[in-house]
Amino acid sequence: MDSLRRLDDQLLLAINSFARNTVWLHAPALAYATYGLVLFALLLAAGVLISRRAPSRVLAAAGWACIATLIAVGLNQPLGHVFAEVRPYVTHPHMLRLAGFTTDFSFPSDHAVMGGAVAAGLLLVNRRLGLLACLAAALLAFARVYIGAHYPWDVLGGLAFGASVALLGWLLLRHPLTGLASWLRRQPGLRGSFAEPEGPVHASAHTGGVPLRP
Repeated sequence: MDSLRRLDDQLLLAINSFARNTVWLHAPALAYATYGLVLFALLLAAGVLISRRAPSRVLAAAGWACIATLIAVGLNQPLGHVFAEVRPYVTHPHMLRLAGFTTDFSFPSDHAVMGGAVAAGLLLVNRRLGLLACLAAALLAFARVYIGAHYPWDVLGGLAFGASVALLGWLLLRHPLTGLASWLRRQPGLRGSFAEPEGPVHASAHTGGVPLRP
């Protein structure tokens, strides 16, 4: 455990040294680390939109991606109190800190948990959109360390936790969620906007695995 802590500190200080030498990156990194949540909301919305005419399983996965993200972030609050990890700038007062000072706990990172849940959830919907979300989540995790808000372990643990909630929840709930999506589609108010695709469907590698009509 001590060796992992030392490695975590070494990675933190290496990234912090990189931050000191890349002043030009401070403003965009801080902006993304702070307001990048908007991008993930847009990615979730895109997942719902592209699944409107897809089979009910895909639509259910898009809905679950949104729900799983909220669940993962909610579960992370009590989890943070269990570990009670202080922020790195408290332990290393002389490090460069771009992030605003906060007294909440550092592990796991809320931002990384959200990013991991969105990325894993969208991989269930569309491969290309999911990979884009994975890249966005990785960049957000790095940005949170870059601005001095988290240790590397905080964001890695957050990504893993968020992804686990999304994937394990889908394994447990995919059948009832698919049934619910199919039932909702039959309701008069949703038939036009979320119609079930007609005829046989097939998965196309060119569309990231989302089934299309031939």
